[in-house]
Amino acid sequence: MFSLIDQVAVITGAASGIGAATARRFAAAGADVVLATYSPDGHDIDAVRAAVEAAGRRALVVETDVGDTASVDALVDATLAAFGRVDIALANAAIARRRRSVDLDDAAWHQTVNIDLQGVWRVFRAALPSMTAAGFGRLLATASTAGALEAWDEHIHYSAAKAGIVGMVRSLAAEVGPDGITVNAIAPGIIETAQTLDAENSLGAAGISETGRTQPVRRVGRPEDIAAAYHFLASRDASFVTGHLLVVDGGRMLIRG
Repeated sequence: MFSLIDQVAVITGAASGIGAATARRFAAAGADVVLATYSPDGHDIDAVRAAVEAAGRRALVVETDVGDTASVDALVDATLAAFGRVDIALANAAIARRRRSVDLDDAAWHQTVNIDLQGVWRVFRAALPSMTAAGFGRLLATASTAGALEAWDEHIHYSAAKAGIVGMVRSLAAEVGPDGITVNAIAPGIIETAQTLDAENSLGAAGISETGRTQPVRRVGRPEDIAAAYHFLASRDASFVTGHLLVVDGGRMLIRG
């Protein structure tokens, strides 16, 4: 079910969290995976590459800054040189920095929007020509419940960027549907990753523990929960799903209104 055999997937933010879990999931389903990583983040991309190769699939690691157009274009060029096509592109890389609105200067605003929103568009734009020529493609993006479904204190820039992804996905889905390309996003709830464990900018360990106790499923999410949803959306079984925001939050929105 949900075979990805011989598909080529590009994943940004692939060294940790949701990106790493999705890379492993896609490889287990039969896909070759291009792992876009950003070294200053300090995550171990070699472990993810090893997991993809252990599944019997090919892995290509490409240093990528999604905040830079030339870097994203080079990512797709490297993918085409190695594999000849791009079937699946997951724009997952993002940053989240806590900042009170009165202290949010232009530089901090633009940094977050440049990576979290424009970075998604750069990935989509670079992958589109190959997908259009092939008459098939899966464009995927990691949005958030923040902005689209709920308010996060001191994250106005992050919320604006993530909400913008939803509008982008819907508009682009209508445009490229006739070309055999679907465009979807996932809105994760609270997922236990290095980002959410950062108490300075997110919940921290104590906040995650408390959130898990109050959610309907009595836990926070794992990266693998989001990877499973991406697996479906990336597959041919999801050919009739496009322009959709899939909320994967353990029922969080049910109790937050």
